Amino acid sequence: MTGSNRNQAERTRVLIVDDHPLVRESVKRIVQQQRDLEVCGEAEDREHALALLAGSQPHLVVLDLSLKDSHGTELIKSIRDQFPEVLILVLSMHDEFVYAERAVRAGAHGYITKDEAVSRILSAIRCVLSGEIYWSEKAAARVASKFTRPSRHPGNHSIDSLTDREMQVFELIGVGQSTRQVAAALHIDPSTVETYRSRIKEKLQLKSASELLQFAIRWSNDIRQ
Repeated sequence: MTGSNRNQAERTRVLIVDDHPLVRESVKRIVQQQRDLEVCGEAEDREHALALLAGSQPHLVVLDLSLKDSHGTELIKSIRDQFPEVLILVLSMHDEFVYAERAVRAGAHGYITKDEAVSRILSAIRCVLSGEIYWSEKAAARVASKFTRPSRHPGNHSIDSLTDREMQVFELIGVGQSTRQVAAALHIDPSTVETYRSRIKEKLQLKSASELLQFAIRWSNDIRQ
């Protein structure tokens, strides 16, 4: 599925994966307005997305990180494993500082937030299709800042030590969600959430649930400043 296999009359096929119909329609409109691009399918969850990938053979997947049946980073990894030739652009409301670098490490080729202008979203699509990694200026600056700013984490331990799933739990704790709410959001058992909370406390050298909550909220506020 390379450029050499496509003739000039064939449009680049784009698959849209988002659990919000209005977002899918908005992205579809952006893509369909381009003479060389076409939407070959839409999905709201991981299972449907993988089925469409096998059937419609898209060149590019534009996906959100919040899906009905899983987190987008899990879908990214599945795509990289099963369809390594497919390009991936993340279009999400999740904070870039939290997930842009993680998404690229998982296998994405770019990351852009939904609050960007239509022209920037289209530029991100073009950038990824050209074979480059797309970073917004904001994301690039924030990732770079990690290497220049002293760590504000207890014991000098960074949240980068957290796995993707631990990071998802940590972020939800930071916006005030309870164990049951986190479990519902991530489609896992409350007991599993408690296991992740224990691992997070250990990695960040936090002594109690209260200390974890306070730190998670403070961190959540910091990254949004």
